[in-house]
Amino acid sequence: MSFIWKSLFFNVKTKRSFCDGKKFSMVFLSMISALIALLIGAKNPTGPNTVSFDEPAILWLSIGILVVLFLPPFILSLFNHLAVRIISAIYQFFIVLSFLGLVLAGFMMPTYWVMVIGAIGAIVSICSIFVTIFAGLKKRNLVTN
Repeated sequence: MSFIWKSLFFNVKTKRSFCDGKKFSMVFLSMISALIALLIGAKNPTGPNTVSFDEPAILWLSIGILVVLFLPPFILSLFNHLAVRIISAIYQFFIVLSFLGLVLAGFMMPTYWVMVIGAIGAIVSICSIFVTIFAGLKKRNLVTN
């Protein structure tokens, strides 16, 4: 099983991996912070039309939608082509805007944890954008003679 895993993600000729773990893990951290924000928002609902633990079906539906919305960055993090990295960075920029909107919406909630998770998510997502763009660049391309 380990041979199959290595053959899928590691090119023997160039000794480079197909899947860059840095990009994938940063997107995963962004998704985890979004899930935490969703669960904190469900714990402290602001009105009758928000997600809450009282309606578990809607909560599971919201979690499913959140995971589906993070699938494109996960899939795009597997590729090292520059155009794919730029598309992934643009998609992740919208995630950053969502986290910044969560910080603003946190002022209406009775707890400050939503703002904290929104700020942490925004910082992690911004770092994810930089890792997505700059991961895989060759050092000889960065230095000019």
